[in-house]
Amino acid sequence: MTAADEWEPESAELVRPYVITRGRGLPDEGQLSLITLVTAVEDHQQRPTRLSPEEQNLLEICSAGYLSVAEVAGHTRLPLGVVKIVLSSLVEGGYLITRPPVERAPVADLRILEEVLHGLRTKFG
Repeated sequence: MTAADEWEPESAELVRPYVITRGRGLPDEGQLSLITLVTAVEDHQQRPTRLSPEEQNLLEICSAGYLSVAEVAGHTRLPLGVVKIVLSSLVEGGYLITRPPVERAPVADLRILEEVLHGLRTKFG
């Protein structure tokens, strides 16, 4: 038995995923993929509803700025599916906002690069 000052809260391994997710299923992949970026809404502190410890933890992680769903899951000891379900719940509750990842820049045209290289060789030898 531990002393009162050594008491630790239950870790995520002791709580069943079904309890954490409240029986909800995975969100649609288009809604919340691994590379979807999430961040906390600025006024999330003023919301009156009570959040579970897992929701509070994820909200705290997301309040630092935009993180991908995979990064958020990496900061927790929870399975990825559970993190996606809880994040989806927070988005629906208005605590988080999402945005798609930044699209890749188009590849430069090879012809233009060759013209630049030819111009540099002409000028500098």
